[in-house]
Formats: sequence, structure tokens, C-alpha cells
Amino acid sequence: MVQSLQYFSTNHKAPKVTFGEALLQGLAPDKGLYMPEQIPTFTPQEIANFASQEYYEIACAVFSKFLRNDIPYNELLAMCKEAYTFDIPLEPVYNRKYIMRLDQGPTASFKDFAGQMMGRLMQYYLQQKGTHKLILTATSGDTGSAVAHAFYNLETIRVAILFPQNEVTLRQRKQMTTLQKNIHVIAIDGKFDDAQAMVKEAFSDSDLQYLELTSANSINIGRLIPQIVYYIYAYSRLAKKDNNEQAVFCIPSGNFGDMMGCVFAKNMGLPVKKILVATNDNNEFEVLLQTKEYKKIEPSKNCLSSAMNVGHPSNLARLIELYGGNMDETGTLHKTPDFDAMNRDFYSISVSDSETHKTIQHVWNTYKVILEPHGAVGWKCVQDYVKQYGENENELIISLETAHPAKFPEAIISNIGINPELPKSLQGIEDKPESFDTIPATYSAFKQYLQTQF
Repeated sequence: MVQSLQYFSTNHKAPKVTFGEALLQGLAPDKGLYMPEQIPTFTPQEIANFASQEYYEIACAVFSKFLRNDIPYNELLAMCKEAYTFDIPLEPVYNRKYIMRLDQGPTASFKDFAGQMMGRLMQYYLQQKGTHKLILTATSGDTGSAVAHAFYNLETIRVAILFPQNEVTLRQRKQMTTLQKNIHVIAIDGKFDDAQAMVKEAFSDSDLQYLELTSANSINIGRLIPQIVYYIYAYSRLAKKDNNEQAVFCIPSGNFGDMMGCVFAKNMGLPVKKILVATNDNNEFEVLLQTKEYKKIEPSKNCLSSAMNVGHPSNLARLIELYGGNMDETGTLHKTPDFDAMNRDFYSISVSDSETHKTIQHVWNTYKVILEPHGAVGWKCVQDYVKQYGENENELIISLETAHPAKFPEAIISNIGINPELPKSLQGIEDKPESFDTIPATYSAFKQYLQTQF
């Protein structure tokens, strides 16, 4: 029998656990993030074979590597087939430069790819244990709606979502607040970083242990692993098959979960030449690569690409760990990673709101392609990378569009004069009644809310 893959905490002060335990715990007891002891790999032949497989089959292959028969193969395959019923358009722009549109799921966000699978996995493990969980999640916009829809009406799971009330769009909010039943939504008068810190503190509060807390943010390894799949899928559809071609991926980045999906894919054997990390004015990663010193941005800066308004990305701890360093949950570097290797593997720039507006306009005027603000931040990074390193004009570059433009109508209308057509998932949402609570941005208020409501 294949031995189970163990998962350790990035703070190295908690016992190792199985995937199912890491999934259900979310955050390790020592406030670290769970990582697999080894990142499993695919052979070049296995990667080549993905070209003839459907998305759900590739997803099942990825999960099988990390779960190692925890779930019978046929059951896992059925979960994947049920979760992934939507398209992943790979839109050509010019000279083998593509937009991967991850906006066709039930909430028109890339987070559907993780949420839909994560809900099914968590339900499976909870039913095996005969228990229940309360999911706490902080959101800067899209995570909350994806989690709400993924876990809606599940018998074994209740959900509490915190969001900064002034930093999400109306449509993003209504995707969370119109469901109700087992979904509880809480607005705070603060920033995303405040919400994230409140969630993390709740996990380590012994007074709340009775609630059986877990997370669905990208701090949860169960969120991260599904995000490996679309990089492999895109490569399988676009790369030249005869020479093991390397691809460049560009990821608009906030909490770095999506970026870590690409890092994991590369470590699993996917031929990735460079990972472009595009941020808005919250440029802590760009500065880290340049200076080799880490400084959080407190408070995080408010930008047009609101889902990326993160001053201290949680998943940075996982990245630092992979490169031989150690960073705790506060952002303190206890051991320096291999910065030379990081600078070889990554390219990062920050993109201002002004540049974001100009990019939306340029891409529409030049290519008749509509980008929302987050995708525009990514494309600006592609443009800069090509200017500096574009000696091969036909180099394969895939940039992620992480949400549907219709989620940001004001930005699209003001820049190109077009009101994007609503996908089915957003039609009629403005007319639906909503329900949410409002609390101060303090941990004491949040704790009282949880103790009262649950």
C-alpha cells in the first residue's frame, strides 16, 4: 500500500498530519501553513499525456499525487467530473501570448476552481468522521463568493465570511449575501488585512475550539492544490509537443495562493521558464526580491484591483519555505531563502491604478480584448517582461484573467465605454435581497459574534 503523504507546518512547531487532517484544520495549531513533505512529480511522459485528457482527468491525476489513495480513485474522479463542468477559454492575443480566462465558473472567478473541489473534499472527510466544521474565511472580494457557493447548503459545514465593507463591489458582495441558510456574512469597518488577522487569531483561540473551526482561504492547502491544475491544463493545450517547450505564466497576485499553484506545478515537473508575479501598489514581493528584506505594507493600499489589496500575503511563508528559508505568520524572516534562485525563477513588478486604466484601454483598442483590473495588472507585467526579455517573439506566455469583467462594470465602462455582458452566474443578482451583519474591525467584536451566533 502506498504510504500517506505527510504535511508539516511552516512554523515547524506542530505535529505532521495527513492531507485530510490538514484540509479540515486549515491553519496549523502553531499558526503555520501546511506544506507537503515532498512535492510529488510527474514524468515528462505523464505531462505529454495530459494533452489528450479532459480537465477533470488532469485534476484527478494531480489530486491523486497528493492524496495517495486516501479517496478511492473512482470516487475522486467522480468528484472532479462533478466539480469541473465549466470552460477554461485560452484566448490568443498575439504571437503566442494568451489570456487564460478563469471566469466561467459559478461565481465568475478563478476561485471557483479551488472552491468547487474543496467543498466536495471537505464533505467527504467530514462524513467519514461523522462530524461538522465551521469555516472562517476572510475575503477581499472573490474568495468569499466562491466559498459561499462551494459550501452552500452542505449539511456538515457552516460558513462565516469576513469582508472589508468599503473594498468590494456591489456584485461581489451580493454573491455572498444573497444565499443565507448555512452562509453567514460579516462586514467589517476595516481592511482585508484586518479581516485576515482576525480569522487567524480565532484559529489559535482556545475559547473557540468547541466551534470546530477551519478555513477556506488560500492558507488552506486544500485551496492551493486545485490551483495547480489549470497551469498544467493550459500548458497541455498550448505548448509545442516536440521539444519540451517551456512556458511563462503571469499571475496577478494578492495573497499569493494562485501564484503558489504555479510554483507547485513547476516543482511537479511542468516546464515553466519564468513566473511573472504582478501586484498592484502593494509591492512587498517586488521589494523583497530587490532588497532581500521583507517589509509588510500596513495598512494595505486601496487599488482598483481590489482583490489584490493585500499588504502581507499569507502564502509568502510557503514560498520562502520552498526556497530554503523560514517566515512566520507575522512576516518575520527567521531564515533567509535562496534569493538568487528566487530571482532566477520570478519576475515581479507593481502596477499603479493609472497603468491599470491605460492597459485596459490599450488591450481593447489594439486587440479588442476586454480585461478587468486584475487581468490588466497581469497584462502590464507581460508587456514589461517582453520589453526586457522578449528576444524570442514567439515565446509562449500565458497571463491569467482571474475574474469576469462584468464584476467591475464601472472600470470597464469608464475605460472603453462598454458595459460587459453579464454571465449567467451574475444575471439578476442586483435584485436579490441580501443579509449580512456589520461589526467593528476588532478581534474582540469578532469573537463575541462567533460565540453568540454559533
